[in-house]
Amino acid sequence: MLSIDKLNVLYDKVQVLWDVSFRVNENEVVTLLGSNGAGKSTTVKTIQGLLKPRSGSIKLFDAHIDGSPAYKIVGEGIALVPEGREIFPKMSVLENLVLGAYVPRARDMQNDTLDWVFALFPKLAERKKQLAGTMSGGEQQMLAIARALMSKPKLLMLDEPSLGLAPVIVLQVFEIIQKLKEERVTVLLVEQNVHHALEISDRAYIMEKGQIILEGKGSDLLNNHYVRQAYLGM
Repeated sequence: MLSIDKLNVLYDKVQVLWDVSFRVNENEVVTLLGSNGAGKSTTVKTIQGLLKPRSGSIKLFDAHIDGSPAYKIVGEGIALVPEGREIFPKMSVLENLVLGAYVPRARDMQNDTLDWVFALFPKLAERKKQLAGTMSGGEQQMLAIARALMSKPKLLMLDEPSLGLAPVIVLQVFEIIQKLKEERVTVLLVEQNVHHALEISDRAYIMEKGQIILEGKGSDLLNNHYVRQAYLGM
């Protein structure tokens, strides 16, 4: 579905991604793992069109999307749940969700998609009239994911969805991603929570200093000596 080839990205004159290449197949959960500053968020922002690559290619189903503006990439079927959620706090839960379906390909299916999203997130259905800013951090994260799903994405990208949440809520977030996997939603996950992420991933890539240094099945990397030593403290 998604193919990244030799992606190089600069912030001003400082290079932050170096020849990054990876792929995401349909119905997979693929994770980009690494410490803070490794280049994970830069990668998904570039895929989404929020940053422009210096060189390299980004293809969605063999069609080049590198260089396209973000709104066109959303229209092509890629949705990003950004780090920090960025919901609209003074709007209701329902209003946030409806805004997620603004692209033409999603607008006609809005009601059906809303029913599906409420089935996935029953708490949002209960609170659809509540102002989004008055909900807890975990509930806001669920809303951010649900809003992205309203665009009917072919690929859902989640940037640090567990960041800043209490441990019990982190478990709920990963349960949601597992549900999406069962619903055959293709997910590209950016995470620092290595153990939970690898448990639910079909495949994963380890990033350090703007480069991919390791890749493999989630289960294999969970037992990899370097990963266990560097990221799991084992």
